[in-house]
Amino acid sequence: MSDKVVVPSLADLRQRKSEKWRGFPSDVLPLPVAEMDFPIAEPIKASLRDMIDRSDTGYLGAIPELKESFATFAKNLWGWQLDANHVRIASDVGVAAVEILRVLIKPGDKVLIDTPVYNNFFNWINEVKAERVEVPLLKDGLHYTLDLAGIERAYQAGVKVHLLCNPQNPTGTVHSKSELQKIADLANQYGVIVISDEIHAPLTYVTKDFHPYLAVSDNARRTGITITSASKSFNIAGLKCAIYIAEDERLNELLATMPMAVHYRASLFGGVASAAAFASGQSWLTSVLAQLDENRKFVDSLIRSRIPAIGYRIPDCSYLAWLDLSALNLGENPAATLLERGRVALNPGHTYGSQYSQFARLNFATSHELITDGIERILKAL
Repeated sequence: MSDKVVVPSLADLRQRKSEKWRGFPSDVLPLPVAEMDFPIAEPIKASLRDMIDRSDTGYLGAIPELKESFATFAKNLWGWQLDANHVRIASDVGVAAVEILRVLIKPGDKVLIDTPVYNNFFNWINEVKAERVEVPLLKDGLHYTLDLAGIERAYQAGVKVHLLCNPQNPTGTVHSKSELQKIADLANQYGVIVISDEIHAPLTYVTKDFHPYLAVSDNARRTGITITSASKSFNIAGLKCAIYIAEDERLNELLATMPMAVHYRASLFGGVASAAAFASGQSWLTSVLAQLDENRKFVDSLIRSRIPAIGYRIPDCSYLAWLDLSALNLGENPAATLLERGRVALNPGHTYGSQYSQFARLNFATSHELITDGIERILKAL
């Protein structure tokens, strides 16, 4: 498939049963939840139809085709040559992160995050009763980079695990190979394990190169565990399947001690659909990335022409716009004000880090019509 993806009408989208479309009153335009409004890839649909037609609706067991298809996908897309036997399965990246943390640390141990960062990182750390350590990203205008000196200080102070968002959500930053190599060197020096959440990696635009953490150096392989999924890139989050990978023998021995239920709580539909996505979804993904590339620039043009006071840097990955709303004077929680006045829902910035209360995250994986509607609703609220 190479044709332009077509977003269903707003009326059709409102028939969807996902949280994005059921979480707000019908007069609200929902642009927060990180799922796409695009139809899913035909190979995924075909795999699911085949299962339904055969009443193949049982439990997930062994699914080697998912491991093999991801290994091939990673090699083709990033040149990452991994052993498919090292690919393990969980129901989603959050479950994988929490269960991995349980075997790596004990309550009270320190876990590092680089803020602003995906809001569920905070929840995962709380769930395992760890101590959260925040090292804010360095900020040059709206360009963010890792604070390597701050990370080293945190490692020196006793951090056990670094939860790394690679590439970065919500800022849309793709970390450089040299940054990741430096983190790997520091992690090896100070005995830190890096859990690299790479769920947005396949949605990196051609203007940047994504580097899997485990592929950047020997030290990365010694210190790293990758968690990822087809859920974001292929829009199948509701099918509940993620994967996690370690290449170090010691880390694989630790991961082998995790409860067997971590695998079996994933969905058979999710496993089969993910295998189909990685094996046969590249053409669809190429079309989606072309549309998202157009959309990220369209957001920029709308903001420049309609509300230039909003700060926005075109992201290097994914479909999430990180908006600086501080110049709009919308109060302590601008997202709440926009919801009340403009009936448009965005993610509030403070959930990604306390320093970012004047920011909001907007999902532009939709039609130009709905993006325009969203910006006009923001304008209406001013």
